[in-house]
Amino acid sequence: MAIKEGDKILRMGTIFIENDINVFCITAKSFPNEVLEAHQKLHKMIPFSKERRYFGLSRPENGMIVYKAAAEKLEIEEEENNECESFIIERGNYRYITVLNYENNPQGIGTAFEELISYSDIDSNGYCVEWYFNDKDVKCMVRFIN
Repeated sequence: MAIKEGDKILRMGTIFIENDINVFCITAKSFPNEVLEAHQKLHKMIPFSKERRYFGLSRPENGMIVYKAAAEKLEIEEEENNECESFIIERGNYRYITVLNYENNPQGIGTAFEELISYSDIDSNGYCVEWYFNDKDVKCMVRFIN
């Protein structure tokens, strides 16, 4: 399935995340205004690594959107980072939409999640997960119930 946004086609698919993903994260003080600041703070604390995956996590809590910038913990980092929260992205099946060139199309992320959360089979306790899998593109993902 594909969604047309302007002149771009956004592809929808499914992906199985085989194992839980342990991450360090920083919670944004507000959404959406301080999301970039949370990512910048996280990147100052966690050393960059090509082996590490980077995420954004969000969901409504108490009538507000809570957003967390997240970086995967590497095996050599088993001890906690006192400046970051620990969090687990749960294993399972995820429906996703890939947003191409997200920096030039930031509204594409919101559009993708609006579509993804419209399905009745999503995990109501889950998070909206942004997986920044390269420098330009992001997979917007929601966990669904099998």
